Amino acid sequence: MALAPEAVTPATATIPGAGHSLASSRWALLYGNFVIGCGVMVVPGSLNDLTRSLDVSVAIGGQLITAAAIVMCLGAPLMAAAVGRIDRRRLLVLALAWYGLGHLLCALVPSYAALLPVRAATMLAAAVFTPQAAAAIGSLAPPAERGRAITFVFLGWSVASVFGLPLHSYIGEAFGWRWAFGLVALLAAIGAVWLRAVMPGGIRPPAMDLRAWKRIFTDPLLMAIVAVTAVAGSGQFTVFVYFAPYFKQVLAADATQISLMFAAFGACGFIGNVLLSRHVDRVGAGRAVAVLLVMVATTMLLWPLGTSLPLLLLVMLPWAFSFFACNSAQQARLGEAAPALAPALMALNTSGIYLGQAVGAASGGAMVGAQGASGAAAYANLHWVALGWSLVALALSLWASRQCRLRAAAA
Repeated sequence: MALAPEAVTPATATIPGAGHSLASSRWALLYGNFVIGCGVMVVPGSLNDLTRSLDVSVAIGGQLITAAAIVMCLGAPLMAAAVGRIDRRRLLVLALAWYGLGHLLCALVPSYAALLPVRAATMLAAAVFTPQAAAAIGSLAPPAERGRAITFVFLGWSVASVFGLPLHSYIGEAFGWRWAFGLVALLAAIGAVWLRAVMPGGIRPPAMDLRAWKRIFTDPLLMAIVAVTAVAGSGQFTVFVYFAPYFKQVLAADATQISLMFAAFGACGFIGNVLLSRHVDRVGAGRAVAVLLVMVATTMLLWPLGTSLPLLLLVMLPWAFSFFACNSAQQARLGEAAPALAPALMALNTSGIYLGQAVGAASGGAMVGAQGASGAAAYANLHWVALGWSLVALALSLWASRQCRLRAAAA
């Protein structure tokens, strides 16, 4: 099924200063993913002020997330093919520079009609950075440390949920959404300078050819595993995108309380990701995904019990611990299923993440905006839809795990 390992496995011997630069590059790339995560989360974090300032509904505001997710979903594999031979230091620095400029322009636009296309174009940088950062650190790291290095740089997303999301929420409520976007622009500029200073040149992970992509798209098992990512994300983002207005309109939370809810959710997500990285090899990636999806479904089932902020926080804990860990486990699962195809699978799984965001944000927005509902009624059924998506993802995941076992037994 897989290509010969030498066709796609990065080599470190030809990269000048690879060993010396690994530690500093790891931290710079982690920070870069932190910035990307902050930019992705700036809209849900500041959605209350954004919709009020631009005089649009919450459902219309949520379309910013849908449009960005579609761009990232389609852009990840397309850009992976287009930029395959470009030096990764140059590519990643330019991606962060584009991200910073785009968020600065977003902060300055006069209307929602202008914001939507600028936001969509800005998010092309996210489609490039995250998968290519993983490929770059994989090239720098020796084989024995490659998995740990890739997992390390992905922690930037978890850190963004702990610090970036609640900070955006507080800034949006206290000072306005434009300042939250401006903060992302500043963070991206710092990241571009840092990465340019510490990352060595000459990093060019082997590009995936058409043969590799064809083998992925014609393999039902690999496509099913990627589909688990997309379906699970659809369920989670049906609810997650509308956290800020839900907390405010239904539970009467103020700016500080909303920020604390985001911070608690993100902190649990970070802890869950760290615990997964320590135990996934022992538990098995497929089994870990199943457990994490059950945790998501549990929160959605118990959601009506969250009638106050403290109660809702308790209800959200299983989901919070699994929020980032589920995607990380999926990455590990794909790496186990077809190691030689990992670069392409990583880009495709990134597309699955963003496809789930797009579908979840769109379906949740349609429900929130339906029939002019307001207050609690506007959000009454989001968790039931999310529960349905989560159960479908769980069934698909269990089928994929069984197929993996059958394939391994037949090998």
